[in-house]
Amino acid sequence: MPTPADPPALVTAAAAGAWTLGDRTVNRVGFGAMRLTGRVPFGDGPPSDRDRVIGVLRRAVELGVNHIDTAAFYFSSRRSANELINRALAPYPEDLVITTKVGPGRDRSGAWQPPATPAQLRGQVEENLRHLGLDQLDVVNLRVQGAGSLAERFGALSDLRDAGLIRHLGISNVRPHHLAEAQAIAPVVCVQNRYGIDDRFQDGSDLGDFVRTCGERGVAFVPFFAIAGTGRETGPGDGSAGEEIRAVARAHGATVAQIRLAWTLHQGSHVLAIPGTGNPDHLIANVGAGALRLSAHELRRLNELPY
Repeated sequence: MPTPADPPALVTAAAAGAWTLGDRTVNRVGFGAMRLTGRVPFGDGPPSDRDRVIGVLRRAVELGVNHIDTAAFYFSSRRSANELINRALAPYPEDLVITTKVGPGRDRSGAWQPPATPAQLRGQVEENLRHLGLDQLDVVNLRVQGAGSLAERFGALSDLRDAGLIRHLGISNVRPHHLAEAQAIAPVVCVQNRYGIDDRFQDGSDLGDFVRTCGERGVAFVPFFAIAGTGRETGPGDGSAGEEIRAVARAHGATVAQIRLAWTLHQGSHVLAIPGTGNPDHLIANVGAGALRLSAHELRRLNELPY
């Protein structure tokens, strides 16, 4: 009688390689917490199933994910991403790096408030510390709105870093000139911007040069909405994919979302992915994308797509 074949081994987050955020090493496939509290953006819509998403977080760590991106403003009427992370993972593994964002704020009803002033940033940092149950935040990104100077607010975060509340600093939703401005104030370990196969422009300029500049300076580039594609912040990331992306996916026996993630990771060893999901099967697929290797021909096909 033939012996049943062993099931294929699950791919772990280590398959994509690792990068350093300051003195912390993370696997390049991480996890974004925005979807944990409900339908995106920012947890609006029906609340998530608490036990299920706690299970997804724990499974992510089992699969080698050691970089989680979150924010205090990721909450719904019944769920807080930071509280779910705390509940699922505390006491935290020593190698786990939790990155959070400050700048935007929402009141208890969920309404957006004006961006935090430099003086208000400390309260946002302390809110993240309290909800996550930490004495120090691994990485705090200043999320910027518009092209204006970030110096005063980033300087306030640098002071909090000097005070020991923050280990490392990053910037989010920025223009290329913001990186030099921030680096003149304090070390920057990551830039978090929207970026994907068909979403590569900001203010009319191709962001590819900015991605490369980050790598040259040893700064991680962390795209958000890499799976979603243009105009698909709330979708599953495959309905609007072009035939070229679907063809590459078929060639690898992969999903369109996996090809989008694989393309992201092929943009440089300093590029990190933070796909988010509340679905355990999607989690496994997202992590598995880190093992996909696209050929030079496939990358050319994807790079030539209109965007």
